[in-house]
Amino acid sequence: MNRVGALVSLWCYEDSWLRTFAKYLLKFLGYVSCCSAAALAFGGVSVSVMYRNYRYLFQKTFLCLPGWLTIGAAIILLPTGLLAISISAKTSRYKQGLLMYLLLVLLCLEMSSAVLAQLYSLQAPSELKSTMGYLIYQYNRSPSKDPGVRVVDMVQRRLQCCGVQNYTDWLKTTVPSWYILAGSAHVPESCCKETYSDCMGDLSHLDQIFQEGCLKKLEDWIQFLMLYVFWYCVVLSILGLLIFAINGLLMRQQPLPDLRFLESSSYTFTEAFRYH
Repeated sequence: MNRVGALVSLWCYEDSWLRTFAKYLLKFLGYVSCCSAAALAFGGVSVSVMYRNYRYLFQKTFLCLPGWLTIGAAIILLPTGLLAISISAKTSRYKQGLLMYLLLVLLCLEMSSAVLAQLYSLQAPSELKSTMGYLIYQYNRSPSKDPGVRVVDMVQRRLQCCGVQNYTDWLKTTVPSWYILAGSAHVPESCCKETYSDCMGDLSHLDQIFQEGCLKKLEDWIQFLMLYVFWYCVVLSILGLLIFAINGLLMRQQPLPDLRFLESSSYTFTEAFRYH
């Protein structure tokens, strides 16, 4: 009986140590989740703002969807981290169940965002190239109030670029158009550098205009945001699975009853058995 009592005591000690370690790890992961919520929200907001600014260029790709899903995941991630910290301080079955539910919702949102981000990062460049090429061709024959004209000017001013691949895209149309002024070729004034107030887009003064195309700049920015959302969601999904496993361990391992009384009563029990 002494050996049984010793084994029970060792079991209780190991179980207590494991639970203590799991709680500390859960608390640490909870803090990490709270801090990560801001970074995840930044990625979602950046994607949404980019889509709002350049939505005219994305007619087939619903690029704002991964942004909205990421923002939703960030909103849920903050209370999830706080709940994990709370559970590490005081275990509660209700809180543990709620944490499991929030982690499942988070996993769905994060994986959906990651898949869409990866998908759109492959589809967006071809759509951008096609749409921008069409808008620049139509720009040559469109009135100044056309929304496509405003979009092209806005993109070129904001990204400090000119044309799709470069400024020569404005000269590739075979139809005589507005860009031939006074016998010299011109590009839109939105291609002009801000430091030259007298710039009229005359190609005889290349130093006054931006020569790099807009497509590469937009592609680079989209690829950066999509990769940011993709990898952040993947890492946080792994983090969520780890929290899920630790919380499940704490839910399964309940404190064992104190059986050390067997050691003190073993002698009495044996003697009583012999007596009878």
